[in-house]
Formats: sequence, C-alpha cells, structure tokens
Amino acid sequence: MTLAAPLGRRAAAEFTGTGALVAVVVGSGVQATRLSQDAGVQLLANSTATVFGLGVLIALLGPVSGAHFNPVVTVAAWAVGRRSHDGSGGGRGGSGGPRPREVAVYVAAQTTGAICGAVLADAMFAEPLVRWSGHERYAPHLWLGEAVATAGLIVLVLGLPRVRRAHLAPVAVASYIGAAYWFTSSTSFANPAVTAGRALTDTFAGIAPGSVPMFVVAQLGGLAVGLALFGVLFGTRLGRPAAAGPAPVPPRPREGSARP
Repeated sequence: MTLAAPLGRRAAAEFTGTGALVAVVVGSGVQATRLSQDAGVQLLANSTATVFGLGVLIALLGPVSGAHFNPVVTVAAWAVGRRSHDGSGGGRGGSGGPRPREVAVYVAAQTTGAICGAVLADAMFAEPLVRWSGHERYAPHLWLGEAVATAGLIVLVLGLPRVRRAHLAPVAVASYIGAAYWFTSSTSFANPAVTAGRALTDTFAGIAPGSVPMFVVAQLGGLAVGLALFGVLFGTRLGRPAAAGPAPVPPRPREGSARP
C-alpha cells in the first residue's frame, strides 16, 4: 500500500467510502421495496445500485486510501505485504502492505463508517435511525455463500495488480460484487464492517444481529481460502507481476553493428 496521503486522510477516505457504500446498499434496498413487491425486482434494483455506487467510490477514493472499504481486504493486503520480496515486514515504501497500526486504523474507520452509513440511509427514508434487523440469515448454505464470495473478492483484489490490471479495479470489483449478489446464496455481503452496519437497519438489506457472528466467521474463512488460492495462482512474491501481454520484441540491431 504505497500511498502518499497521511494516515488520517486515508482513514477519512475509508470511513467515507464504507459509509457511502452501506448507504447505497441500505437506501436502494428501502427504495426497491417501496417501488415493487417482486423479490426479483427488489434484488435487481439493490444490486444495480450497489454496482454503480461501488465503482464510483473506488474510482474516486482509490488514489487516496486504496479504497479497501472492507476489513478482509485490508488484512489481505497486510498478509501479502508481509511476504513481499525477502519476507521482511511491509512498510510504507516498496510494494509492502499496510503496517499493523494502519490495519487497525483502517478497520476502525471502515466499521464506524458502515454504522454511520446505515443510520444515514434510515434517516433519508424516515426509518428508525437504529433498529436491530429481524432478517434472519442463519444457515450453513448461507455461510458457504459468504466464504465463496469473500474468497473470490480477495483473489480479484490481489490478482489485478499482479497482472497489471489495477486500473480496472473500479469496474472489475464492482462487477464481481454485482454478479455475486446473484450467484451466491447469501447475496454476497463479503465484508465484516458492512455486515455489522446492516445489522442496525430493519430493512430489506438488514441482517439479524444473531446472524452476524457466523457471517463474519465465514468471511474470515473466505479470506484464508482467497489468500491460499492467490498464492497458488500468482505465487507469493511481489514485484514480479505476470505479463500483461506478449513479451516485448527486442530492438533490431542498428545497421553495421555486430550481431550476437
């Protein structure tokens, strides 16, 4: 995480981005349920708004904080940074990831932002500002869905820079989350901070507090699987990204020069 902005500014970006993301998820869910009684239409509206909102937030705040907006992404960046180069701890320089202090600040900012985002969305739609969700999401198949969604997200986020496609993150990450809304049984929370925030709103996007712990456990399991899969697919050493295209053609020797 080689970002020039001071840690305070990066934390503000993570707070703002995560809060805005949760506001988009919760607010679009409320709007969808008010406009249609069809569950498919509601999910389509919710997922579409999330795709567009997330893409914009990554494009805007990525240059400031890296646009993690997600504790598992931050922890993944730290874990990979520790293995960079010769295995020494990753600092602010080089290709190392965030240091433990930065991880703690990021996770705190993301979690606080998620809670504030849920409250903001409720306020915009005249819902109770804080009301525990009654939407139970407690079943093994949902935990599996969360693990799959999180693992895929980790591989994508870490893999894009490795194949020199980091500039595609706003489109690629948002598209993946939009797809995961539909192909996972849990509708792809894939984010402990967002999960905590959504527990505070008794709306379409909410999750009952009793369902939160196992969702977070599944997300952490997905993080572990994603890191392992990333290592298998791309290797553990940083600084040697996979080729983004065909190998460059060596220059032709000048006229009269000796050929090897």
